[in-house]
Amino acid sequence: MTSTDLQLYLDRIGVHGTVRPDLDGLRRVHRAHAESLTYENLDVQLGVPVTRDARASFDKIVRRGRGGWCYEMNGLLGWALEEIGFDVTRLAGAVMRGAFGDAITGNHLVLLVRLEGKTLIGDVGFGDGLIEPVPLEEGATNGNPFDCRLERLSGGWWRYHNDPRTGGPSFDFNPDVADEGLLESLCQFLQRDPASPFVQNAVVQRWKDGAHWSLRGRVLRVLTPACEEKSLVASAEEYVGTLKSAFNLDLPAAASLWPKICARHEEFFADKDPLNEAPAMSVDDVRAAFARRE
Repeated sequence: MTSTDLQLYLDRIGVHGTVRPDLDGLRRVHRAHAESLTYENLDVQLGVPVTRDARASFDKIVRRGRGGWCYEMNGLLGWALEEIGFDVTRLAGAVMRGAFGDAITGNHLVLLVRLEGKTLIGDVGFGDGLIEPVPLEEGATNGNPFDCRLERLSGGWWRYHNDPRTGGPSFDFNPDVADEGLLESLCQFLQRDPASPFVQNAVVQRWKDGAHWSLRGRVLRVLTPACEEKSLVASAEEYVGTLKSAFNLDLPAAASLWPKICARHEEFFADKDPLNEAPAMSVDDVRAAFARRE
């Protein structure tokens, strides 16, 4: 890709003027990406193959106005940061490693940035995680208005703890685990295995107006540090309209997902509060999926 492509990316996220490879530049680009673009796994839901190729992510997110999941969102950000002049390493992260162990490593892409003698973590692909990059330090937080922090674990591992009210509770990473083959393998596995949470659940998220907006199946939730509002999407037409009005996704094809979304909602909540949300990662589903992978 070219310098023109970089400018198109910066225009897409609303970053104007010169961006230098310094801490201010890193924060500007990271925050703008997090607050401008939507996390979504709708291609996986629609059966459209997803790759880790930055050119494909650029075409989808920048040219076609879509969002993406971690491999696309962080892949695109990593490419842009390198084009600007940052030193970026792609780490094989592990969402909920505490529950599932090392076998799940690679189910999340995390960016490590070395800058001015410091090491920082960048991540715009967790949906409701970092808004700004965080220094690799015990207890470090970021621009996210919720209760989030970094914890040092044993064996060189670190854990990002998300706010308990949000979706994914945590992800682990190790600065020495930068395995491109593992990332590619998990990227393919998670979009194909029937028990994968990304195959099971339609998830769309973004930061908007100081709040975190999420659409998990039929449930639209707006979360701030002070309050939470939920509503239930009633039809395929409303689902497509919500994608456009709340998440800036113009995707009429998503109407075809409605029967599956309703069936999943009924599976979980037939006798419960209909405003509950399907879990981001069902423990039983994930264990079943990774047992087959082994």
